[in-house]
Amino acid sequence: MTRTIRRIPALTLAASLFVVSGMALTGAPAKAASFDCSASGLTANEKTICANLTLNDDDVKMATMYTMLKGLFAMGMSGNMADNQKAWLKEREACGTDVACIEKAYDTRIDQLQKLYDGIDKPI
Repeated sequence: MTRTIRRIPALTLAASLFVVSGMALTGAPAKAASFDCSASGLTANEKTICANLTLNDDDVKMATMYTMLKGLFAMGMSGNMADNQKAWLKEREACGTDVACIEKAYDTRIDQLQKLYDGIDKPI
């Protein structure tokens, strides 16, 4: 029987390990990384993310990937990334409390960030 081994891209793996380590260290799910779930004035969209473990984990993964990538680029590309992130946040916010829409927004953004990482020349 032939077994297929699926390779996990390094950036996705790093972001996933960050999520898992946060859960292991605290004994609870990691808080959303890009905003404070206990803050007053959260939008309905943000409250939905905080209340849903899958969305919360997607937020941690996306924010970790974004932060790691942003640190790899000079000001021009870093600025473009910030502009793209702001545009994406507006798209995510437009989902309101629609969990499926928010999930799709995260999947799309994580895929965009992964493709950006995959396009970086790596020494190994």
